[in-house]
Amino acid sequence: MAQKPSIPKGTRDFSQSEMAERNYIFDTIKGVFRCYGYTQIETPAMENLSTLLGKYGDEGDKLLFRIQNSGEKAALAPEKGLRYDLTVPFARYVVQHQSEISFPFKRFQIQPVWRADRPQKGRYREFYQCDVDVIGSRSQVNEVELVQIVDRVFSLLGIRVAIKINNRKVLTGFAEIAAAPDKVVDITVAIDKLDKIGLEKVEEEMTEKGISPEGIEVIREILSLEGSTAEKLSRMRALFSGGSASGIVSETGLKGLDEVDELFALIDAVGISQEVGMDLSLARGLNYYTGAIFEVKALDWPIGSICGGGRYDNLTGIFGLPDMSGVGISFGADRIYDVLKGLDKFPASLSGSSQLLFAVMGDAELRYVLPIARKLRKKGISVEVYPDPGKLKKQFDYAQKKAIPFISINGSTEIEGGTVNVKNLETGEQKAFELSDISGILGFIA
Repeated sequence: MAQKPSIPKGTRDFSQSEMAERNYIFDTIKGVFRCYGYTQIETPAMENLSTLLGKYGDEGDKLLFRIQNSGEKAALAPEKGLRYDLTVPFARYVVQHQSEISFPFKRFQIQPVWRADRPQKGRYREFYQCDVDVIGSRSQVNEVELVQIVDRVFSLLGIRVAIKINNRKVLTGFAEIAAAPDKVVDITVAIDKLDKIGLEKVEEEMTEKGISPEGIEVIREILSLEGSTAEKLSRMRALFSGGSASGIVSETGLKGLDEVDELFALIDAVGISQEVGMDLSLARGLNYYTGAIFEVKALDWPIGSICGGGRYDNLTGIFGLPDMSGVGISFGADRIYDVLKGLDKFPASLSGSSQLLFAVMGDAELRYVLPIARKLRKKGISVEVYPDPGKLKKQFDYAQKKAIPFISINGSTEIEGGTVNVKNLETGEQKAFELSDISGILGFIA
């Protein structure tokens, strides 16, 4: 009995038309990255497990795909894992190649990552990330450039988004004025789920982690703040200066507010076309963030975050290169694809793989059109020659299914006259060109 073909859950095949659409996303993103001086690198699909463990929090570690050993080491614990994101491998790369790098180092990377998550709509076990990072500079000019990159990418793709910004020092301030400075990770992990489970469940989780009722009340007050970014900053400054119920002052929280204030001043200076604002509930569950954090959501399509990132000061220190601050963002290409598909935003021109099909009725016709096809290809035109001489209906059907807009049918009359016949399949217009008139053919099918 033949085996039924299948693929692992949480993975997908991509057809020719889907790949054309995905490459449209990648090419758009790459073009913007390059405009800001970023250049491309790649890292292996698998990393040493020691490189990955402990970088994503306890929940992230559970989602790592571990690679079983083979050969003599088959019985030992796994030593390698598929990469969970592109940022930790990037930090490893920077340390390993530091003698070859000029700092600040600006790189982008577009590769798949893997997470042993439960597959669901908009969430896959294998998916592509498009990362852009700069490391070796603490200036928030880098943060504002990343906001501009996000703004430009989604404007080019025709997607309206909300760019949400917070700061991990502000979140540390939450824990300090809640009299729970040792619980900052627990508080951050709980707050990060606010959109998914609601405030009541977040408070229940913080209670389970040992946060006092008084501390939870302080955090509730913060998460309930509304108004403009300036109004939120003003109220937060008062709370971090001893104005909360606990009366505790948070110097770390105040420093975070200063950074947010500076970043929004830079954003106002450059001008952003997309919606941008401070979100005090934004936590992002990665332990390595230390400053600004970003999250981007589509406004017109219900899906999770389609882009996110932040500032990290200590990531390379784990690998032996301390005091190397970096900041980056990651575009979730698969979710962006789903948004573009759902909103019908892909250009119609992506649907066709070729511009012209040469129909072939026999060997003489095949030998006649091959040199013409070669000349057109040298001019950058996508051309197909139907490989199997046969009935024209079959060849017309082929062109229609592939959305090829032009067909060229040449028989004995064209061969004897030294002409090329080209037909527009949409309008029905048909023209004959001299064999040497390549520019005329180009003008007709352009």
